[in-house]
Amino acid sequence: MVRIKRIYTEASSQDGLRILVDRIWPRGCTKARARLDGWQKELAPSTALRTWFGHDPRKWNEFRSRYLAELAQPDQRKALEELAHVARSQTLTLLFGASDEKHNQAVVLKELLDREERK
Repeated sequence: MVRIKRIYTEASSQDGLRILVDRIWPRGCTKARARLDGWQKELAPSTALRTWFGHDPRKWNEFRSRYLAELAQPDQRKALEELAHVARSQTLTLLFGASDEKHNQAVVLKELLDREERK
């Protein structure tokens, strides 16, 4: 099972494996509070894409398309397949720092991982 959650939300025992999927460390969050099991920077949007998007919901569809193209690269595909393998046997929580819970990279990653998990 794959879940998504803001890194600023309190960790819980239902989170399972907690993986940060941001390229930069979330402001104001300590590593102790984050309780991470991993940090997959390579699955985060590129700096150029993140900067262009700026969490503007009007750009969401185009962001999603560009981000999916980035995730189709071999290194990202491999990292996604590894996370999908994990999600088949345990709960996986993707953590993100954005305040918009509907328009961020973790939403796109969850969609992809849910599809991979069913294979």
